Amino acid sequence: MEENNFYQETSPELQQIAMQVMNIRNELKKVIVGQNKLIDLLIAGIFSGGHILIEGVPGIAKTLSARLLARTINTNFSRIQFTPDLMPTDVLGTSVFNQKTFEFTFRKGPIFSNIVLIDEINRSPAKTQSALFEVMEEQQITIDGETYKMNFPFYVIATQNPIEQEGTYKLPEAQLDRFLFRIKITYPSLEEEKQILYRFKNDFTNRQQENVQPVLNADELKTCRDIVEKVFIKEELLDYIANIVFSTRNHGDLFLGASPRASLAIMKSSKAIAAMSGRNFVTPDDIHFVAYPVLNHRIILSPDKELEGMDTEMAIKSIIEKIEVPR
Repeated sequence: MEENNFYQETSPELQQIAMQVMNIRNELKKVIVGQNKLIDLLIAGIFSGGHILIEGVPGIAKTLSARLLARTINTNFSRIQFTPDLMPTDVLGTSVFNQKTFEFTFRKGPIFSNIVLIDEINRSPAKTQSALFEVMEEQQITIDGETYKMNFPFYVIATQNPIEQEGTYKLPEAQLDRFLFRIKITYPSLEEEKQILYRFKNDFTNRQQENVQPVLNADELKTCRDIVEKVFIKEELLDYIANIVFSTRNHGDLFLGASPRASLAIMKSSKAIAAMSGRNFVTPDDIHFVAYPVLNHRIILSPDKELEGMDTEMAIKSIIEKIEVPR
């Protein structure tokens, strides 16, 4: 009751969230056609403080969406192209010997930024991928016994192509678990494809990307995250989230279930979706909206079900359908 009273008094804060969401959407829509769910999940990700993995075939605006999202936030941005010969020091940085002072100084790598786009994350071997473990979870890097804290905000947005397997390396489960969402995007509809052609018929060099402007700074983002954190969620819905995640660990179709990190991810991101919808409370629909992108990379199908053609989306759907929705 106290939390509900709080939000009745501070409803302008939810209006602020709605305004920021509208501003980001409008900027992204200057270039991107369709992909509404992708845009909403990207915004929910930055409002709930999570890293995002975007998966899809080449040419459907994975990298473009991440880069444009970074343009809407007035912070530092860096891009790392993962390749098979990329080394951990190419990502984190390295100690360089200064011949004048006879001391080693640390030269920071491209990971030291606010929004880091990692393109084709599965192109680098496990040694390089493991360089991200500490920074994605603890937002710090330890090199030569020294710890370097990342500045707020810090997000990793990674892309990968699920089709082409030559020259790629499967992401370890421990790394996948550090991503709040894995967003799977597909081809545009016929009408959306036509709109793409109409929009860029006189723009061969993508000049329209320059029209995307920053609409949010670090302080405003921190405020939005604080507002999202205070969104009310009933204990019955917390139990509902726990039941969904727990069921993944006791499901005959699954070899590996989701960890408690998945429960926290569903709770945080459902609060973000509620705030983005102008509500001060979470509903079961908010939980359903985020459950798939939160869980689809955290569970592994049993080998026999994989051979039968089942996918993770079907398994998650069957779990959710069997659990009674709180009223």
